[in-house]
Amino acid sequence: MMDLDRFTRIDPVTWRIEPHGPMRVPGMIYADADLIRAMDDKVFEQTVNVASLPGIVGACHVMPDAHWGYGFPIGGVAAFDPEKGGVISAGGVGFDISCGVRTILTGLKTEEVLRLQAAIADSLYRQIPAGVGSKGAIALEPGEMDAMLRGGAAWAVAQGWGEPADLERIEEHGRMEGAAPDCVSDRAKERQREEMGTLGSGNHYLEVQAVAEILDRAAAEAFGLREDEVVVTIHCGSRGLGHQIAAEFSKEMVVAAESSSIQLPDRELACAPIESDLGRRYLGAMRAAVNCALANREILTHHARRVFRHFFPGATLPLLYDVSHNTCKVETHKVDGKRRRLFVHRKGATRAFGPGNESLPEAFRAVGQPVLIGGSMGTASYVLAGSGAEARAFSSACHGAGRALSRHAALRQWGGRQVVDELAAQGIVVRSPSSRGVAEEAPGAYKDVTAVVLAAERAGLARRVARLRPLICIKG
Repeated sequence: MMDLDRFTRIDPVTWRIEPHGPMRVPGMIYADADLIRAMDDKVFEQTVNVASLPGIVGACHVMPDAHWGYGFPIGGVAAFDPEKGGVISAGGVGFDISCGVRTILTGLKTEEVLRLQAAIADSLYRQIPAGVGSKGAIALEPGEMDAMLRGGAAWAVAQGWGEPADLERIEEHGRMEGAAPDCVSDRAKERQREEMGTLGSGNHYLEVQAVAEILDRAAAEAFGLREDEVVVTIHCGSRGLGHQIAAEFSKEMVVAAESSSIQLPDRELACAPIESDLGRRYLGAMRAAVNCALANREILTHHARRVFRHFFPGATLPLLYDVSHNTCKVETHKVDGKRRRLFVHRKGATRAFGPGNESLPEAFRAVGQPVLIGGSMGTASYVLAGSGAEARAFSSACHGAGRALSRHAALRQWGGRQVVDELAAQGIVVRSPSSRGVAEEAPGAYKDVTAVVLAAERAGLARRVARLRPLICIKG
């Protein structure tokens, strides 16, 4: 548990860690007192460590769903200036590069889906491979692999997995520039060869959800959300390829940091100067992994649409939005009164651009970017809208509920069958190949997602648009 006396309280949901020791900037945590007390003390330590890295600007920002992670706290946001010796850290992006969330509108009423709930769940489970080492029906040869890593969701659409209109509703229009497949190892590519169109394991899921409550009618209308209609939400990332890239570059960055005279407060914060050869190679590989994740979610969307159109012929199922929460992106932000080109690491944090941002689809510019917040099995999820609080956290918000217990601790408290039965009693159908995986992701292992999004809203990071409740959950 964290001690509040270690912070300077700015307001009820803003807490500052004053620079001390090697810190170059302060740490800022956006959460109410109860959420902070419940955080592992490692969050404080990791925030201090990130704030000590070369070239960091503004502050190390931490979201209300934060918990201990690899190097960076999960929920950590930090921006680095290449002109000031800024670095890029594989640990600051994470192992599941471009893990993210997309939500698909169906236009179907909840009662229509509930009448076929079990059949839809069974069909989704058959069509969408899930679990550790899950493999799909797609096997990419080397040339196809490189084309996918360059093209992302745009490549998937060109192959017939997805729809052209989707690309307007995806970050980077479905394809991140600067991807360099030649910077991705053969081992990483081989791990991904048969994993396209798969969910994977851990906290990844596909959920069929009902819009339970509209909280901001103007934004909900712009997003196409209507009370008592059903949406489909997919949460996954770059699978084995992203993990392999992170592992390989983390090892290389430890050695490079020593040769660059970078004093690492923690080996897990291994990094390299942005303008170095290693920094550029990692960026090229990371961007390729982003494209892999975007392509993967596009293929999963294709499978989900096929299932729904089997049961509901003529359903259109347009994409609401797709946004990642494990990335490093080049963005321009105002710091100390000046616009600066920065490399913004978001690990377990979501980009949350506000109204008027020109990079957003025209339909969203008046209300802000959709921010898709996953809860846990059996709890609410939320759709938020970015508020444009650039000074708060480089226009970032939370990404989910955030773990309250480790997976080992969850296994000591719950069994998979127990969780499935309890959720069935609440009207939620779960399908998973792993009883252990279900137990590890038990709802009680996570923070209260409503408390998290309320803290984000009170801190001015984003505002609530709609609350969703789960009907069907496909888990890895």
